[in-house]
Amino acid sequence: MASTPVTLCFLLRDAGSRTEVLLGLKRTGFGTGKIVGIGGHVEAGESDAEAVVREVWEEAGVVVRREDLADAGVVEFLFPTRPEWNMYCRLFTARRWEGEPAESPEITPDWFDTEALPLHLMWQDAEHWLPAALAGEAHDVVVVLNEDNETVASVEKLSGEV
Repeated sequence: MASTPVTLCFLLRDAGSRTEVLLGLKRTGFGTGKIVGIGGHVEAGESDAEAVVREVWEEAGVVVRREDLADAGVVEFLFPTRPEWNMYCRLFTARRWEGEPAESPEITPDWFDTEALPLHLMWQDAEHWLPAALAGEAHDVVVVLNEDNETVASVEKLSGEV
């Protein structure tokens, strides 16, 4: 079964000597109750960049331009017991945008220090790729989940600096 194409965008801002990232509490759908990146499905006819620009607007009320997106790699998520959940996720970061993040029906956005990510509130796989992606180390990895569809069975680095 083919993996569903999805995208995530991590808005980054300077906060004194630290860097913060915009994440959100997922309010509905897949991952409800977890802290997640901003993004979602790529619709028919959309590029990954077009999809993530749309998703950031829909979920956080922020306008990001395609030219302000930086490639942060790819994570393919494989759910052996639920292959219909498999996702091919293109990652982006952005340091420029317009507007202030606002709550939507899907996401309650909040800023987090990149050196103190709320990994205990996120999908378990995030610890294996998110810090590197936020540090500008584009990489490609495959994450295989266990039968519980929550915990990580394996992480394989295909390229980059994971």
